[in-house]
Amino acid sequence: MIEQIEQQWLISFHCVYENNSFKRAAEFLNLPTSNVSRHIALLEDKLNTRLFERTTRRMAPTDAGEQLYLSTQPLLGKLNDALEDVTRHSNKVMGQLKVLMPDSPQLAQAVVSFCIQHPSISLCCDTSLSPKEDLLDGFDLILSFHRGKLPDSNWVAREIRRWPSVVVASPKLIQTCACPYQITDLSHVPCISSLTSLNGTPWIFKNSNGELIIQKVQSAFKVNSGCLAKSGALAGLGFAILPVESCFDEINAGYLEVVELEYEPEDLVLYAFYASRKHVTKKISMFIQHLQYQPNAGKNE
Repeated sequence: MIEQIEQQWLISFHCVYENNSFKRAAEFLNLPTSNVSRHIALLEDKLNTRLFERTTRRMAPTDAGEQLYLSTQPLLGKLNDALEDVTRHSNKVMGQLKVLMPDSPQLAQAVVSFCIQHPSISLCCDTSLSPKEDLLDGFDLILSFHRGKLPDSNWVAREIRRWPSVVVASPKLIQTCACPYQITDLSHVPCISSLTSLNGTPWIFKNSNGELIIQKVQSAFKVNSGCLAKSGALAGLGFAILPVESCFDEINAGYLEVVELEYEPEDLVLYAFYASRKHVTKKISMFIQHLQYQPNAGKNE
């Protein structure tokens, strides 16, 4: 029986009963009076009984109408309370937040400050610089660094921050090997590359139109850490692509030199990935917003 009854019919019935008037009920529900009358007629038809006695001078509930109101009023009240509770819960920053992210001190500070601001959050965090696709299930959010085009994925990607980058090397390395002038020269000099990204060999550049150019490089020092890459560059182990911000002091001090090529390296970008574009929970949207407003969030060093 319940699957044959529309909730709106019961809402209209309750409103007519409580206002003792179809017109006043229609005004309260912001519906045409004809709609309210039709809801009552449909409900009476499904129940096969009259719920109101109507005359030109008065209207009153029948015994069946009185019984239906008294029986369903607590149920509708509880249903309304339950729906409001769900709405309040979805609009609060609360509950468990499962995050997979790089092990970065700056990201750690951003996460901690978020948890301090929202004490109802229960954080569950795992760390990985380059998470594998088959390990993503069970996480609300994945933070990951990328340079260039994102791989195809069912996850929604939101950019958190990007860093302009440069090719750098130690003065010692530039003196001892031929300094590259074109990106193709990088295949003949030692380079420092990522351990996992596309097998660690291609570097990604962009031309003046923003089009991406992939260049394979020679690499014997592959790491998954911006800090290690910078340390290797300082030690003369190879040329490296680093965010300008992370090596600004070393460049100014002369410990690293910027290598000018015909194309610029593509920016390093920190993305947040989550599973659905629709009905994103408040805790996820607020966490992403928090990261975007943190000046050093995700600084890769």
